[in-house]
Amino acid sequence: MPSTSTGTRRRRTVPRLAAGALAAALALTGCAGGNEIQAGDEDSRFVSGDGSATSFEAADRVEAPDVTGTTLDGDEVSLGDYEGGILVLNVWASWCGPCRTEQPVLDEVHTEYADLGVDFLGVNIKDDETAARSYLENKGVVYPSLYDQPGEVPQAFRDTVPPRSIPSTLVIDPEGRIAARVIGPTTYGQLTELLNPLVVESGFGDPEERPRVAEQEAQAEQEADGEASPEPSGSPSASPPEEDAEDASSGDDR
Repeated sequence: MPSTSTGTRRRRTVPRLAAGALAAALALTGCAGGNEIQAGDEDSRFVSGDGSATSFEAADRVEAPDVTGTTLDGDEVSLGDYEGGILVLNVWASWCGPCRTEQPVLDEVHTEYADLGVDFLGVNIKDDETAARSYLENKGVVYPSLYDQPGEVPQAFRDTVPPRSIPSTLVIDPEGRIAARVIGPTTYGQLTELLNPLVVESGFGDPEERPRVAEQEAQAEQEADGEASPEPSGSPSASPPEEDAEDASSGDDR
């Protein structure tokens, strides 16, 4: 039965993997229909989901595990740190093409929903740490990402609503319950449609009044184009100085 508690949430603690377990590589197997991340021998195998989304009514939501890890910036973070707000948890890898495709979407939604109680946390799996850092720097990603090379975080969700591809996105409500999942790269329209009712449900504001990044960028481009287009010298608005006009008039009288 999913938890419907409105008090302080109690979440299952998932222990870190022992050193020996880190040697067991995890890979994504199966079809886009969604086999879970499973043990395997090849680091490069993955399945890109079809982008299908599932949302869950409050009564049907299950509690997310309170996993803990270290970000690529070296900070200790747990899902419990985001208690009381909405969390978008995105599983990604630097070598994953669909991840690169959806990154601008995540950045845009992160910016627009920052004042609506929505935080973002990435989970970088099956990746080289240096490559992952370079990805974040080159893409200008401002929200943190856990470095989870063996895939411990996705495995912790196996008894709840597991991410089943790279990329995958989970939306966690303020009570720590999984409210939605996207298997594969998400789109702006899809992700905002999943977030909007949750923002309203949580009383965090009106998502329709959020700033629109696309509109701001379009306006900035228009202003830049206007500044870059000087007024033609032969414009009708250009008129001779008054003194010159008076001199010309005096000359005609003589």
